[in-house]
Amino acid sequence: MPPRKAPTARQRRLGTELRRMREHAGQTIAEAADILGTDRTTISNTESGRFGVSGERVRTWANSYQCPDAEYVDALADMAAERGQGWWEEYRNELVNMALDLAELEHHAAGIRSVQIMHVPGVLQTEDYVRAVYEGAVPAISPARLRRRLSHRLKRRDVLDRDNPPECTFLIHEAALRMTYGGVDVGRSQLDYLLKESERDNVTIRAIPFAAGGFPNAGSSTQYVYGVVPQLDTVQTDTPSGSAFLDAETPLANWRAVLDRTEECSLDPDSSRDFIRAIAQQL
Repeated sequence: MPPRKAPTARQRRLGTELRRMREHAGQTIAEAADILGTDRTTISNTESGRFGVSGERVRTWANSYQCPDAEYVDALADMAAERGQGWWEEYRNELVNMALDLAELEHHAAGIRSVQIMHVPGVLQTEDYVRAVYEGAVPAISPARLRRRLSHRLKRRDVLDRDNPPECTFLIHEAALRMTYGGVDVGRSQLDYLLKESERDNVTIRAIPFAAGGFPNAGSSTQYVYGVVPQLDTVQTDTPSGSAFLDAETPLANWRAVLDRTEECSLDPDSSRDFIRAIAQQL
């Protein structure tokens, strides 16, 4: 099988987890190759995501590495067994890879917890709101590219409608709630949509008022995406050049603490709905 030219974020993550499993076992690539009866190039390329791997082989490698966590191994074997392309692949070569990686990450999420400072969360944005945000881009986006970006953003919302949807908690700062991208009517319609979506059983929206004062990492928006096991959690955070995806143990622990402290600054769900209604009336 030829190597992949551009493995997806999920394929790379599977390779990363196999590498971590090997390293936790205290084996070098050469030692693992000798035990498994393969070559170092195969192990290296699999750990980088350039080579695919079957679920059966994942279990064989995990057994060789003496990994004691059966649930973790099962999750990795399921990842390896995934076949077919996700809906986001139709946008490859049209949108940046980070946008596709985010859609893939959300699609497989067991849960999502986010804090948004200047924008409504992507999966809760209305069509007019998305269009207004993109129309303010510099340099300007052509009409054709705008339609494709708009289509991609709106398809991300489908994750909330899937069978067994992720449990989501969205912490939204008052600044984002008051920003009227596209004008007052668009802003009010967006707030009404938030109120509607907050009625879903799997969606909790909590507002962070200006009066709450400061909180950790107040300068950027962040999503903590839960995997089917804790080892597969991922943090996506905004950067000046796009997005960063973090999955090492220490950053994950730190971001969980950040989100815990931020949530302590937010209003409870019922008070948040009242708060959002009041802002909508003031627009």
